[in-house]
Amino acid sequence: MMQSGDIFYQSMTESAFTSHEIRKLFLDFFKSKEHLIVPSAPVVIKNDPTLLFTNAGMNQFKDYFLGNKQPVAPRIADTQKCLRVSGKHNDLEEVGVDTYHHTMFEMLGNWSFGNPDNPEAGYFKKEAIAWSWELLTEVFKMDKENLYVTIFEGDEQEGLPKDEESYNEWIKYVDADHIIPGNKKDNFWEMGDTGPCGPCTEIHADTRTEDERKLVSGSSLVNKDHPQVIEFWNNVFIQFNRKKDGNLEPLPAKHVDTGMGFERLVRILQNKNSNYDSDIFTGTIEATEKITGKIYQAADDKESIAFRVIADHIRAIAFTIADGQLPSNTGAGYVIRRILRRTVRYYYSYLDYKQPLLFQLLPILADQFSDVFPELLQQQDFVGRVIREEEESFLRTIDTGIKRFQAHTESNSTDNDQSLSTETILYSADNKDNVEALRKEKIIAGSFAFELNDTFGFPIDLTQLMASEIGWSVDMDGFSNALNEQKNRSRKATAVDSEDWVIVSEGDEPVFSGYDKTETTTRILRYRKVKGKGKEHYQLVLQDTPFYAESGGQVGDTGTIMFNNKEDDRETSIQIIDTRKENDLIIHVADKIPATLDGELTARINKVRRHEIQLHHSVTHLLHAALRNVLGKHVSQKGSLVNDKHLRFDFSHFSKVSDEEIALIEKMVNQKIRENIAVVIKLMSKEEAVATGAMALFGEKYGDVVRVVTMDPAYSIELCGGTHVVSTGEIGLFKIVHESAVAAGVRRLEAFSGSAAEAYINEELSLIKNIRSQLKNPKDAMKAVESLLSENTALAKRIEALEARQLVGIRNELIQKDEVINNVSFIGEIVEVSNPDALKKLCYDLKNHVQDHVVVLCGNIGGKAHVAISISDSVVLSKSLDASQMIKQHVSKLINGGGGGQKNLATAGGTNVSNLNEVIKSVRELIV
Repeated sequence: MMQSGDIFYQSMTESAFTSHEIRKLFLDFFKSKEHLIVPSAPVVIKNDPTLLFTNAGMNQFKDYFLGNKQPVAPRIADTQKCLRVSGKHNDLEEVGVDTYHHTMFEMLGNWSFGNPDNPEAGYFKKEAIAWSWELLTEVFKMDKENLYVTIFEGDEQEGLPKDEESYNEWIKYVDADHIIPGNKKDNFWEMGDTGPCGPCTEIHADTRTEDERKLVSGSSLVNKDHPQVIEFWNNVFIQFNRKKDGNLEPLPAKHVDTGMGFERLVRILQNKNSNYDSDIFTGTIEATEKITGKIYQAADDKESIAFRVIADHIRAIAFTIADGQLPSNTGAGYVIRRILRRTVRYYYSYLDYKQPLLFQLLPILADQFSDVFPELLQQQDFVGRVIREEEESFLRTIDTGIKRFQAHTESNSTDNDQSLSTETILYSADNKDNVEALRKEKIIAGSFAFELNDTFGFPIDLTQLMASEIGWSVDMDGFSNALNEQKNRSRKATAVDSEDWVIVSEGDEPVFSGYDKTETTTRILRYRKVKGKGKEHYQLVLQDTPFYAESGGQVGDTGTIMFNNKEDDRETSIQIIDTRKENDLIIHVADKIPATLDGELTARINKVRRHEIQLHHSVTHLLHAALRNVLGKHVSQKGSLVNDKHLRFDFSHFSKVSDEEIALIEKMVNQKIRENIAVVIKLMSKEEAVATGAMALFGEKYGDVVRVVTMDPAYSIELCGGTHVVSTGEIGLFKIVHESAVAAGVRRLEAFSGSAAEAYINEELSLIKNIRSQLKNPKDAMKAVESLLSENTALAKRIEALEARQLVGIRNELIQKDEVINNVSFIGEIVEVSNPDALKKLCYDLKNHVQDHVVVLCGNIGGKAHVAISISDSVVLSKSLDASQMIKQHVSKLINGGGGGQKNLATAGGTNVSNLNEVIKSVRELIV
């Protein structure tokens, strides 16, 4: 890390602005420019199939840019939580190593949403550039000489000219040698392969010392990855739409989309040469020093990197969990688990801290962001418990993995532990790794390193570190090949190819009328063909739709669209098999569409299915309230699935829900059903809703106007966009059928309501009736079952005693058949036993009666071949024999099966019983 340079901005002292003040100054500035200040959207994306996380400030406004929805205001500003750890925007490996990349970061942004009918309401390049300069140089007092800007230089291949408009605006404020042309990669922004796009102008800061600036001009270091000449603000001017064929078409409405990295801005204004030296991170770093007893040196060594990794990663982990994404083994949850494990790996290896650390930092983080992102403070206890359990789990994995690694890379290891080992996996890895050769050269096979990483969560860099410490290395080419193969499989499995939208008719913003209607007369606005997972289907957008799109846990509606072709008076109908949301756009999914889509049509949902869904949805509100009443006010919904068959409800709670508690919860819910409470639904401002005591779900994005669902003001008031019954009596009946753990601090209830609950209870009663019948209809069924179980236990003991006596007899007969071959006692025999475990028991017993032995016992048990091989430890060493290798190399193919074990005891099973004598012969020949 470099030493601190000269003061970067004029007339300000180093402590002039705190990070809180900088954020407030930005928002206040744009508020003065008639911008609406909006809250950050959750960092977890729920209705966008192209993203796992919010990775840019514009994500929550995509519908505005795409024309799917009218903006709430023509000018908006905010600070947005962003996460860049997957896909093409992935900064994970740079985090902590350099001074300015982060997993989670804040993006300060200001937007103008163009409207051709009212262009004065918004703004474009002139105002965006002027206000950027005003904020930086007049409000933040930055030195103009140390600021550089880039503009799009044009692209002949794309037919795109130089962005002269931006240049002409910038030349009003900065010298020409501070305006640098940039290529398409750096200065042309695109949302994706298709969609809105346009040129951008970036602002860079040269934070080097005055002496360094005299030696080399800052203009030559812009966009050259110099750690102190950094881009911190990007103004994007969205003026084109990229089509599927690659062509660009001008947009009728031009937009401004800006993003300024908050952490970089604070670093610059606080005169720091590292983001981590700013007050955004120093509190966390100081707390880590106290916890670990280490001192942060702000250097480039591994210990300093560990401090920076912790300070960065705890933010990504904590805020993502607070926004509703729990660590898991798939999707977004896997990304968070990977970040957490990367952090643990750093403090375990480089700070020599062997117990959970991250959860101890939460109070500092929650307090620091309480005024801007209060959701973490509100859930501090829950988030802390989740993180702590994840840390403890992975620390156990690390500890066990390291012990196994060490034991099985020692050349003279005789450890016969049956658990996973480096040596075992080296031998069983893919042949392409040339495993045996790699092992002799002390190179860990790439396939093993990948399996340890993928299956057990062992980080590759930890495997490399451990290997290097004992003079081994890791075949990283093999690891990369295995990793790329997995990624390719994953991409193929999830690849979706969407064609361009085809406009059928122009219309206003699409409307959802399904709260009040089950059928509407409407028309198709657009459609597109989509291919994925080997299937092809169509997606339709209607002007007015009664179809509810999957959201908030409630599944999407199904139903029918009926086209009336007036020319030949024929009706054509198609089935809607699902309804989904893409951002805020309602997408109707069909396997086929007719040739003609224009004109009026009738959209009709499956009313019976919708009603069953509503029963299960409404009862989740009653259930949520009951859980809070019975278990405590800490309970908060963490996820749900509501369909026509059943419901699944996840909630925060730190212990198993007892049978007594479940009974109380069921009783309370059913009481509210019997009261037949009217379900009252009102639209109101979010502030008004919160004032009434309405519960909002963490991780959900709510608009200014929200839908409040009340089922008795003294019992349940929630913000909810789903569909509901008219009164609770419609639900009929509620029954919980299963309780389980989902993750640390999260429990799950599964339940039925309505006719589904009735069917479940009838099935259970029928089962009980059949059981009573089998027991000859006793008066006291439970007493009869207990008697039966007691009798069964007694019989099992008698059978076990008889089998033990039988095995003793077989053992004595086998001892008489002992054959000495090359100073080894060999016993090979086909025996009659009732189960495979008896073969192992005989082997263990013979071990105590026959010295220096090799025993192979076979049995035809239920028409299947079973084999057990036992070798005394002395013979394993003296003859270099291995029972497991005998099974794999000689026995398995003879019995058409497989098996394994350890060097001194291994078993196998197969389908071919005709070769059991050949099995004995093949083992005998290994001794001769």
